[in-house]
Amino acid sequence: MAISRFVEVASRSVERGSEVIDMDTFHKQSDFWGRLTLWTLILLSFVPPLYFSFVLGYHPGWSAILGGLVGYAAFVGVMWFLEPITYYPILGKSGTYIAFLTGNIANMCLPCSASAQEAVGAEPGTKKAEIAGTLGIATASLTNIIVVILSVLGGTFLLSIIPQPVEDALKFILPAIFGGVLGQFAMKKPLYGLIAFAIGMAVFFSPITALIKLVLCVALTVSVVLFMEKLKGAKSA
Repeated sequence: MAISRFVEVASRSVERGSEVIDMDTFHKQSDFWGRLTLWTLILLSFVPPLYFSFVLGYHPGWSAILGGLVGYAAFVGVMWFLEPITYYPILGKSGTYIAFLTGNIANMCLPCSASAQEAVGAEPGTKKAEIAGTLGIATASLTNIIVVILSVLGGTFLLSIIPQPVEDALKFILPAIFGGVLGQFAMKKPLYGLIAFAIGMAVFFSPITALIKLVLCVALTVSVVLFMEKLKGAKSA
């Protein structure tokens, strides 16, 4: 309720005030702090390998580094371009910065952003949705940090007492989250949800390489939905 009231007040103040200036200022602040924190994190990520390579003398050789980079990029490199484009409409600009800073986008930030938008009745892509989504992602990220700290301190003990059936069931968490997100948005547009499900199943069982299945699924779903929206616009005109 508190988040819903805050989002409503923020949305009204933007609409009643200077709309362009207010949102422009918000986005400029998001760009500044988002780029600053992300570039800081990128630079800090090089500190451990540089320390181990040139201070402790454990450099594996450039051939091994380049070979690992090429192999990794060939496997997930397409996601470096696909994820920002795919997630941006739900996360928004500020939410995208936070999500890519903290990680766990698909299984934490994306569902939390969608849930926060639904809780306040915001349409995806609107200013209200961006504010609500950012609050949802920020809250989830803070919670995640607390959980990670507790897990690091007591993770070994927890893993030792988890029953094997529970441990085996953990691999179904991510598919369950994706299914929940699909169901959440399919309730608003049942036809589009059915189309996305049908395309996903068709691509999944197609005899094509797994590397392009996700890209093909997203591209086909977006193309079909845009085509249907264009037909609706032509009929109503």
